[in-house]
Amino acid sequence: MAEHSEVAYTTADGNDYIAHEQTYEGFITLVKYGTATVILILILMAIFLT
Repeated sequence: MAEHSEVAYTTADGNDYIAHEQTYEGFITLVKYGTATVILILILMAIFLT
């Protein structure tokens, strides 16, 4: 039978948690500025296309 013990991801070899956090922060920043850009485009379209 297969071994079904719990895997400890925080202590597993090869995990680069610092790089993971940097990637997540970059993603959050991209989403934040991307959302602001889309809102700005929608506002400009509402002003100039009506």
